[in-house]
Amino acid sequence: MDLKGSRCVRLNDGHLMPVLGLGTYAHEDVPKSKAYEATKVAIDVGYRHIDAAYFYQNEEEVGAAIREKIADGTVRREDLFYTTKLWATFFRPALVRQGLERSLKKLQLDYVDLIIIHIPVAMKPGEEIMPMDASGKMMLEDVDLRETWEALEKCKDAGLTRSIGVSNFNLKQLEMILSKPGLKYKPVCNQVECHPFLNQRKLLDYCKSKDIVLVAYSALGSHRHPDWVPKDSPYLLEDPVLKAIAKKHNRSPGQVALRYQVQRGVVVLAKSFTEKRIKENFQMFEFELTPEDMKVIDGINRDFRYFYLDFAIGHPNYPFVDEK
Repeated sequence: MDLKGSRCVRLNDGHLMPVLGLGTYAHEDVPKSKAYEATKVAIDVGYRHIDAAYFYQNEEEVGAAIREKIADGTVRREDLFYTTKLWATFFRPALVRQGLERSLKKLQLDYVDLIIIHIPVAMKPGEEIMPMDASGKMMLEDVDLRETWEALEKCKDAGLTRSIGVSNFNLKQLEMILSKPGLKYKPVCNQVECHPFLNQRKLLDYCKSKDIVLVAYSALGSHRHPDWVPKDSPYLLEDPVLKAIAKKHNRSPGQVALRYQVQRGVVVLAKSFTEKRIKENFQMFEFELTPEDMKVIDGINRDFRYFYLDFAIGHPNYPFVDEK
């Protein structure tokens, strides 16, 4: 699956996914209007892959931006690839379609191009996104993800989504889906945290062997919000190796980090709400890293994860165990 000469990859169900997407997740402190403006800018720049989620609570704004750019003739609906995510409160099979339909209603779109299981850990259903009990403990459930997957297959058959996939699944959880009796559709992708400090080589090799695309989030590291990551977390884009390679190519460390992913066969999401940075990220198509560059960047992997889904530690489906 060599993406170097293409801006799209063909998924295992035949649909095409652009190799660079706009990520739209932001901390709740950030106004939702920022996602609206960023989506419009990104489409004008040339992005054709937009990644959002019910959990992000920004699909009304992102959908409005998409519809506006369709209405003004910039793009057609079929030119865009939109990804949403099934949130953990909708994992019971009877609720899966309802979860997708809620996103479609917010977006005011007839279908999404891809819906993925957001995390492998289910939560108690209800109107709250993060349901907690009286003591402040997250109300988690143990739902059979194979049954959730079957309900997603029905959503695909109904035309509500063109493709279905997963996110934050480890290798064993992927195997669980792939070995499910009566499997109708394989996951087209697994969206996971992936960057030069966490290059996910073992998971990437497995996904390639099964014709599943690895999609990288936090590809530029992470924002420094204290609610998300510890203060002493390393700054990916300040890494001297990335900076040296960027200088050699007269590019930014961020462009190098994005280019690295595409050249190793990974679809990459770049989150930014700044017009200058959105444009800069898209320019990663304008250059190529050498085999030596790629090898050197491989060497800075430290299996460092910014996001641990702390609330789910101890759950039977907690994914970030036995990763080496």
